[in-house]
Amino acid sequence: MVDRSSRPRSCPHRTTGRLERRVLGLRVSRRWGPARIAYHLGLNISTVGRVLARYDCPRLSWTDPATGTRIRRARPIRYEHPAPGDLIHVDIKKLGRIPDGGGHKALGRAAGRKNRHAHQDPARPRRKNVSGGRPNLGYVYLHHAVDDHSRLAYSEMLPDETKQTAAAFMTRALEHFQTLGITVTRVLTDNGACYRSRDFAKVLTDAQVKHKRTYRPQTNGKVERFNRTLQEEWAYARAYTSESERAAAYPGFLHRYNHHRPHTALEGSCPADRVPNLPGQYT
Repeated sequence: MVDRSSRPRSCPHRTTGRLERRVLGLRVSRRWGPARIAYHLGLNISTVGRVLARYDCPRLSWTDPATGTRIRRARPIRYEHPAPGDLIHVDIKKLGRIPDGGGHKALGRAAGRKNRHAHQDPARPRRKNVSGGRPNLGYVYLHHAVDDHSRLAYSEMLPDETKQTAAAFMTRALEHFQTLGITVTRVLTDNGACYRSRDFAKVLTDAQVKHKRTYRPQTNGKVERFNRTLQEEWAYARAYTSESERAAAYPGFLHRYNHHRPHTALEGSCPADRVPNLPGQYT
C-alpha cells in the first residue's frame, strides 16, 4: 500500500480561465498595468499581478522603452495640494501632423514615408538629416492645464505656442475651472518663452493668480504624466488616417480621462470624483 497524495486536484480559489483571458487580453491590446486592469475588471491588484506573473508577462517598461516607466531604486515622494485649484500645472505638447491617408503606422514604413512626402507643405523647408530629409508637415500644439489635487485636465488643440495663444488659452482655462467651482490660486509652468511674456503675466495678474516657473520637468510632473497618457491612449493608440480623424477623437479621450478613467494615484477614482459638487457628475 502506498500513501495517497494530499495535494488538492483542483484550486478552488484560483481565478477562472475566462477572467484570466480577459486580464491577458487587456494587457496585450491596451498595454495596461495591474492596477488599471484591476480597476476595470473589479479585481484586487495583487490578483491581477499573480495572473500576469503566472503567464510570464514582461514588465511594460521592457516591452515599450519609448513610453515605459523609468526604473527607480527608491519610490519618489508624492506631493499633492489639499484642494482643487491650489496649483494648476500648465504645459504644451507638440505633435507632428498626420498626412491625409495615414502615416507609417497605418500604411507601413515605406508607404507612410512616400505618403508623407506627397503631402509635404511646399511653404515649409525640408529638413536635412542623415536619412536624406524628412518632409515638414507642421505640428499641432496641445495646451494643457491640469489640477494638482484632482488631476482634472483642461486642454485645447491650437496652431502655435506664441505668447498671444498661450495667454488666450490661460484665460479660457481659468474661466473653465471657475465654472466648475474651482478657484485657481497658483499656476506652475516651465520656463518657455510664451510663459515669460507680459501677455501671460497680465492674465494671471488680472485674475490674482500667483505664477511659478520651474526648470525641471519633474517638478511639473503631473502634466508630464498627462502627456504620456494621451500619447498611449489617444495620439498613438491606433492608426489614424488623417490629422482631422485624430483631432475628432480628442474630446472623447478628454471626457474619459476626466470622468471615467481610474487613476492609480487616486486609488482607482477618476479626477471628477475629487471635485466637490461638480456640475453634471451626478446626473
